[in-house]
Amino acid sequence: MNMDLTGMNALVCGSSRGIGKAAATELAMLGANVTLVARNVSGLLEARSDLDRSKGQKHDYLQADFSNPDDLRRKVRGLTATKVIHILINNTGGPPAGPVHSAKTEEFVAAFNNHLICNHLLVIAVMDGMKKSGYGRIINVISTSVKQPLDGLGVSNTVRGAVANWSKTMANELGAFGITVNNVLPGATGTDRLQEIIENKAKKSGQTEEQVVNKMTSAIPLGRFAKPEEVGAAIAFLASPAAAYVSGINLPVDGGRTKSL
Repeated sequence: MNMDLTGMNALVCGSSRGIGKAAATELAMLGANVTLVARNVSGLLEARSDLDRSKGQKHDYLQADFSNPDDLRRKVRGLTATKVIHILINNTGGPPAGPVHSAKTEEFVAAFNNHLICNHLLVIAVMDGMKKSGYGRIINVISTSVKQPLDGLGVSNTVRGAVANWSKTMANELGAFGITVNNVLPGATGTDRLQEIIENKAKKSGQTEEQVVNKMTSAIPLGRFAKPEEVGAAIAFLASPAAAYVSGINLPVDGGRTKSL
């Protein structure tokens, strides 16, 4: 199986921690040069120092805030003027929790900008380079909610569904250029965001955090939360030459929790 990414350039969003950092780590181990993207410079510097350089890679970073799409567009255009991006990992932290019926209009607008609009402008920025190089992998880290809405995540459920359909449409349009577009749908994964969700559920329900964790893991056939590197490995596979004929799919990495195919 050809998993070699030597000489490839990857742009990984939300990569100072969690799933984004895990994906960047996996891609670097396969030989890719990684550009990390996040808001926190100190986190980016720490993440960059941890990346594998055994194949002579050069890793860098881009400080950007997805709440400011115009600034992101400007910075990414500057990056793509200097090098081709072969692999794009779109990954952004989810919107705040809450029921959809009480969500404010501005919450939907903010989430739409952070996720769909920023994903789109990043694809536009890297697309021509992918076409010219003959290699393109676009992977969007979204949520199992595109198959089965999650309770208490109304805004996220809504916007993630929009991203999934945008992605499928993009896969249909870019396939002729050998560019694949796929979605990875993480289930409950051991990240800072999951810990926040556990703490919020404990406060609202009056349960202990341990009780909340036990209830959540009991709904997962594998009986545990995912490790970030397990989601990162799925992302890395889709980014590799081995996945050249896989496009337009939603890939759950959730331990079997989603109750649909």
